[in-house]
Amino acid sequence: MASRILVRSARTPISPLLRSIRAEQSRAFQTGRTLMETPAAALPIRKPVGAFRGGLFGFLLGSTAAGAAVYYYILEEYKVSNELLTEDIYSLQAAVQKIHTYVQNMEEKVDALEKRKK
Repeated sequence: MASRILVRSARTPISPLLRSIRAEQSRAFQTGRTLMETPAAALPIRKPVGAFRGGLFGFLLGSTAAGAAVYYYILEEYKVSNELLTEDIYSLQAAVQKIHTYVQNMEEKVDALEKRKK
C-alpha cells in the first residue's frame, strides 16, 4: 500500500514553479577571466616534507617530551623519598639518643648500688 503511494507521487508531473526553483538552485560552474589568471605575487612552492622525515621528527619529538616528563616525575619521587628517609633517620637518631641516655642512667644507678654494697 505504501509503495503504491510512492509510485503515484513519483509519476506526478513537476509544476512550472517547482522547475523554476530547481533551475535557480542549481548553478552552472563558470570561471571568469580574472579567476583563470594566475596571481602576480604567487607564494613560493613549498617542498613537501617526506613521510619518513616527518615520522622520524615526530618520533624524536615525542620521545624527548616523554623522556623529560619521566625525568621530572622520577626527580620529584626521588625528592619525596629522600625527605621521608631523612625524616626517618632523624627520628631513629632521636630514639637512639634517648636509649643511650636511659642506658647511661641505668649504669650510673647500678654503679651507685655496687658502691653501697662495698
